[in-house]
Amino acid sequence: MLDDGLRQRRLALIEEHMNTEVTKEFDRTLATFNGHPRYEIMATGQVFDGDDEVMNYYRTTRTAFPDQRHENVRYHFSDDAVITEFDLLGTNLGEFYGMPPTGKAFRVPIIAVFFFDGERIINERIYFDSASLVTQIGRGELLALAATGELPGQ
Repeated sequence: MLDDGLRQRRLALIEEHMNTEVTKEFDRTLATFNGHPRYEIMATGQVFDGDDEVMNYYRTTRTAFPDQRHENVRYHFSDDAVITEFDLLGTNLGEFYGMPPTGKAFRVPIIAVFFFDGERIINERIYFDSASLVTQIGRGELLALAATGELPGQ
């Protein structure tokens, strides 16, 4: 059973992780991991492993969606993970997979599972409806590209 002290430290770490993603303080975001950051994007099969890949993921997504942010965050705790549910919002104001920006906004529900080893994050696994996101920003053609496995990072 997870003790209350560890639960509170994990919650504070995830809040720092999520807040520094929004403020684009990516060195601080990386510091929330156990020394080896890893993201798994389940909708696309993309895996970003290690400092360089994760930093590139941050830069790429924040170029495409510079106003990316979270709303309505809820937390659920288990012994080795914290599951977060939230709405992810943003506007396509920069290049996205080689395509020019559409200027259109999106709002999609997300589940992010933060896996822990003690007090540090070892992996963030993200689940969301990618079809909803790309349709909302006017880039439905990306669905066919994703189906072929040709998205960068796959």
